[in-house]
Amino acid sequence: MYILYYLRILALPWGNEDTQKILDILKKYKINVTFFMTGGWVESYPDDVKAIKAAGHDLGNHSEHHKHMPQLSNSSICDELNSVTEKVEKLTNTKMCLFRPPYGDYNNALIEQAKNCGYYTIQWDVDSLDWKNYGVEPIVNTVLNHKSLRNGSIILMHNGAKYTAQALPKVIEGLQEKGFQIVPISKLIYKDNYHMEPDGSQVKDGE
Repeated sequence: MYILYYLRILALPWGNEDTQKILDILKKYKINVTFFMTGGWVESYPDDVKAIKAAGHDLGNHSEHHKHMPQLSNSSICDELNSVTEKVEKLTNTKMCLFRPPYGDYNNALIEQAKNCGYYTIQWDVDSLDWKNYGVEPIVNTVLNHKSLRNGSIILMHNGAKYTAQALPKVIEGLQEKGFQIVPISKLIYKDNYHMEPDGSQVKDGE
């Protein structure tokens, strides 16, 4: 079984205190994931962006200003995405193609325009709720016992949340014990001949 896994990196004030810890944990378990980052975070922590790329992880786009994207014009949507991509490309020579809408706020028009701008829109279905800062065990239990956890799930965790780095090893080990293989989003998503369901999941056309 495969599970899509990503860590979303937010703009300030979340900072980068745990970035290296998280990278070290992922290296220990020989796992690559997807980091989504805003333009502000890229500007503030360029060395971390380079380190994430060097470690073999996906670099994902979380927009320039973390706005409610469906409220923007088509041209503004592309500006919000391309601005981050240009910054990351200058640092890493990598062109982003994955986009995670801020707040999980999306509609058909946003998905279509993001596609027109060259991005695959991603949504999660398992929220670790680590942003609540409610402790290690609650994070682990929330993920491993989540009603939506299944083959192809996308798990949301946050760089900078108080207990994420501490909970991550137990989350990884628990998922592996359940038979899941953790992979970055780019390794599993459909890129052609698919459609999006209302819950954000991809389905092959004809299924």
